[in-house]
Parts: sequence; C-alpha cells; structure tokens
Amino acid sequence: MKIAMIGTGYVGLVSGVCFSDFGHDVVCVDKDPKKVEMLERGEVPIYEPGLDDLMAKNVAAGRLSFTGDLKAAVDGAEAVFIAVGTPTRRGDGHADLTYVMAAAAEIADALTGYAVIVTKSTVPVGTNRQVKQAVHKANPEADFDVASNPEFLREGAAIDDFMRPDRVVVGVQNDRAADVMNQIYRPLYLRDFPIMTTDLESAEMIKYAANAFLATKITFINEIAALCERTGADVKTVSQGMGLDGRIGNKFLHAGPGYGGSCFPKDTQALARMGQDHSMPMQLTETVIKVNDEIKRRMIDKVVDLCGGKVNGKIIAILGVTFKPNTDDMRDSPSLTIVPALVGGGAKVRVVDPQGRREGEALLPGVNWFEDVYKATQNADAVVILTEWNEFRALDLKRIVKRMATPVMADLRNIYSQKDAKRAGFLAYTSVGREDYGIDH
Repeated sequence: MKIAMIGTGYVGLVSGVCFSDFGHDVVCVDKDPKKVEMLERGEVPIYEPGLDDLMAKNVAAGRLSFTGDLKAAVDGAEAVFIAVGTPTRRGDGHADLTYVMAAAAEIADALTGYAVIVTKSTVPVGTNRQVKQAVHKANPEADFDVASNPEFLREGAAIDDFMRPDRVVVGVQNDRAADVMNQIYRPLYLRDFPIMTTDLESAEMIKYAANAFLATKITFINEIAALCERTGADVKTVSQGMGLDGRIGNKFLHAGPGYGGSCFPKDTQALARMGQDHSMPMQLTETVIKVNDEIKRRMIDKVVDLCGGKVNGKIIAILGVTFKPNTDDMRDSPSLTIVPALVGGGAKVRVVDPQGRREGEALLPGVNWFEDVYKATQNADAVVILTEWNEFRALDLKRIVKRMATPVMADLRNIYSQKDAKRAGFLAYTSVGREDYGIDH
C-alpha cells in the first residue's frame, strides 16, 4: 500500500519507518527543508535505538522516502497519517490542534482518489470528526474516510513496541475504512497481535485513559515513597510486594523524581481540561498533576538537605537529565525543575548525560557539560542521579568517593543501596522511599 506520513517527529518518523518495514511504500512529509535534507542524508534527528539502521534498510529497499511536497506524497496514497505535534496550549491546558487542522486542510487539497485520513497524533475526543468536517469543507468532492489510530510507543523501545504491540487501536466509522486499516496492519494480525477496532471517540479516549492511568500509578508509588521515608518502610520492597499481585502488576511502580516526557504531562493536562469542558471534572487526574509537581520540588529539598541546607558555591554533579534513559527527549523532564533550582541557589552544576546535551544546552543554561562521570565528580560536593542510564548502574563508587571533595550522593532513581554507598565510603546517602544516612534533617 502507499502511505503518506505527515510529520517526521518522534511518532511520525518511527511509524513511517516501521510501516515501510512491513513492506508498504511510505513517503514521510515535513515542512522543514533542513530536516528533510537531513533525513535524505540518512541522518536521524532524534535518538531512538535501532531507528537509524531500520531507516537505512528501508530507504535502500526503495520503500521509504522523504519530501517537503505534501501534494506529491498524498497523490495516490491509500492512507494518509497525520502525525504532527499537539502541544499543550499555553494558558489553558488544551491540546493545541493548530497543526492537525492545518494538515487536514492541506490533505483535502491534495487528495486524488479515495483515502483514509488517519490521525496518529494524540488528540482530544471529537477531533477526528472535526478533521472530517474540515476536509469536507475544504474539498466537498473528496472521497475519504477518517480513522483514529493512537500510538502507544515508549521512547527508547519504540521499534519493539511498534513491531510487537500489546494492542493496536483503530477507530473507524465504516467497514471500508476498517478494511484499509486491516491491510496496513496485516503483518501484525498474521502474528496474532490484537487489533482492536472501535468507534472514533473510544479510540481517542483509550489513549488518554491509558496514559492518565500510568501517570497515576507512577504518582501513587512516589507518594507511597514519601510515606515510607517517614515510617521506615522500603519502597522497593513495597513495590515488589504490590507488583506480585496480578491485579496490579510490577510495571510503572518504580519510585523516582516524578514523571515527565512528551506524553504523560501533556495528556494528563488535556484529559483534565476535557473533563472541565464537559462538566465532569477528572479529579484523580487533576490531583496526579498537582502531586507530580510537588514530587519534583521535594527532590530539590532532598539535594539541599544532602548539602547541609544550602547549595551556594557547591559543586554538584548531575548524572542524567533526559526524562528517561535511551532517549534524548528533555520534554517536562524532572531535571528541568531540579537543575535550575540548584543553579538558582548558587550551585556550580556539572551535567553528564549520554544523549541529553543536544537539547539540554539550550534548556539548562548555566551548567557545565561533561562526557565522563569521573571527571564530572572531581572535587564535587555532591553527586545526584536523575536518570537511570545503564552507564550509571555500574559505576566505580569507591573511585568517585576518592575524587569528591565531599562524598555524598542523592540517588533519585534508587539504582544503588545504602549498603553500596556505605561500602564505597560515601559520608551521606539519600534515595527515594528508603532510609537516609548521614543527613541531619
């Protein structure tokens, strides 16, 4: 099948590359000429493990190409995917549909035959019907249907999630559109991955409900972690005991400095706003947003306490600033709250992150970037783990202790233990949801 993918951001590029690997003829469209040129050179503008090789393979096979010409890409396409950004609208929490509706209008003008216009972007309930109206208004003669096909890709594991999904959700209005979508996902259907066909509104809601639930699960264990610190319980043990319950499961039960990224913050805000617009407040989701913000601020207090109540003039080595490992994504990362607070408090902040510098240099002014953990910790007064990159899981802690001016650690991802820290010679250690040592509260 011929597929046009409008937008080469995270979702659009990963989806386009993976569809081409299914055997489809995919043209990815972007308005930015520099980005198109970059992709044509074989350069991937985002960091996602394995994406560069898979892209090169399908370009070489002639199934994948890139262009700035939307009209040419849509000509003859049986499916046109909208995968443009839907950022949070400044001031009111709504998802900004400006790019989605602009894409719909351009697609309408470019259609030359029947096509299914598929919204891959995360959009509020009712958006696909708006897209249908916009296309019809722009081109009353157009022969098309709309479909909702939300993505459930985890950054850092997106290719595996696309190729081996828990489920594929497709919202349609008729069998004609359903048949096209079934053909697109036929390689997954043949391998018995669940393809769930629903109405438009249910497909749109599934995405928001799933992300809000996962954000709630993360926030719940982080709140339990705070109580564990007061009561002497160990949140890692508590999480393990909870996760063994089949009704709960062990995923998303890892205490840390709060959720971030491109999806959870944006989608929880959009869901809360939808609830307000429909006079049905999403009280749990609203509370999750509030508590998550408080958790990030509580992490600042942990670091300050570790440093004796003030960070002015202290050298602090930060390990990891992306919102999670195996990505270069900085969107709503806890580091964007914690690091500026430390810099504002007078700390001299050094940052080490395998992929975070490209975005982080603009987002974290006033910090010094290092490639090597051991150089970053030379004469440091504190080391803080913010992102659980594999590179940080097996550090020579004794070597770090010897290099530091004041060997203290804030392990905000719980990748080490009190025993590890004491054995290495750290004078003080704090983590999330577990007992501290060497800290005067």
